[in-house]
Amino acid sequence: MQDVEILHQEAMELVDQAFLARQKGDATAAVELTKAAFAQERAAADLVANLFELEPTRSVLHRSAAVLAVECSELREAERLIGRALAGNPPDDIANELRDLLLEEIYSRRQAIGH
Repeated sequence: MQDVEILHQEAMELVDQAFLARQKGDATAAVELTKAAFAQERAAADLVANLFELEPTRSVLHRSAAVLAVECSELREAERLIGRALAGNPPDDIANELRDLLLEEIYSRRQAIGH
């Protein structure tokens, strides 16, 4: 579990750095830092994917990774992460947030780009 916590913490630090880069107007750095954060958070989610007894941690990590996937325009990966999270037993509020992310963010972006 310590590896999961380290990966998650690194991801959140990268998110903070991306936010600061965006504020400074450095879009290239913001994108690269967000991609790096996504990779770390996805790795953390992957480590707990089959540990259904770790709810709500399991679904929270998947939700966070899915949000970052959307930010990176990795819509198919976001869908996969949401599906994997919902395949467990997430608390109702997190399950609803996952469904909202799927319906509102992913599907609207897909329609906007014609997929």
